[in-house]
Amino acid sequence: MSEDETIQQRLEQLHTEHRDLDDVIARLADDNTSDELQVKRLKKRKLQIKDTITRLENQLVPDLNA
Repeated sequence: MSEDETIQQRLEQLHTEHRDLDDVIARLADDNTSDELQVKRLKKRKLQIKDTITRLENQLVPDLNA
């Protein structure tokens, strides 16, 4: 398996986790009894995943300045 294929698989996993977190956060936001700290932690994790997705996607794009 090539490095690009490995990155692509990881991206798919991260996109799935990002969507799942989005669903959980939305459900918790609708629940008035939800723990605000838990929601903040989930949002922070979601941002970390988004940053990782961006970094990995940039690795797949060839450097045009080279």
